Parts: sequence; C-alpha cells; structure tokens
Amino acid sequence: MSYSHGRGGTVEIDGIKYDWELLSEPQLSSFDGWKGMTVSLRQRGMQREAVLEFPTPKRLIKGLPKGRTHINDTIAARGVRAALCAGWDPAS
Repeated sequence: MSYSHGRGGTVEIDGIKYDWELLSEPQLSSFDGWKGMTVSLRQRGMQREAVLEFPTPKRLIKGLPKGRTHINDTIAARGVRAALCAGWDPAS
C-alpha cells in the first residue's frame, strides 16, 4: 500500500502487521445522505482486505463545519480487532 502523509500506517496485533489507509473522508451523497469515513485494512503479505465505514460525526449531520478527520493507529488497531472478531479472515 502506498500512503500520502497522515492517510495510512501500520499496526501490530498479536505479532502480525496490518496496514491501514484512509480511503474517504465523511461526505454527503445526494442518494445515500451522509456516509462516514472509510478505512481499508490489509494484513501484510495477504490479498484480502477489509473496508470499515465509521459513523458520520454528529457535527456534520447538524450542519456544522467538517473539521479534521480523526484517524490514527489506535483507531485502526481497534478496527482490525473488530474486523477479526466479526469473522474477517485475511488469508481467505
């Protein structure tokens, strides 16, 4: 995975490295309404990825300014753990 500054990183869970990348920031769709930010996760050396969509921040739904997107290694690590618990198998 290639990353632009601040849009991706690597986390280690149980001795295994996972790369994450911010795919899209929260955005308003004329068809679906608000969509939250999406992040891709991939175990190093594996092809299968998981794409997580986070809830839209309440400030956007209320019509307030967008502000900065909040994603970091800690949030990405929680996402990896959640995806694994939900049945994601990076080796499948």
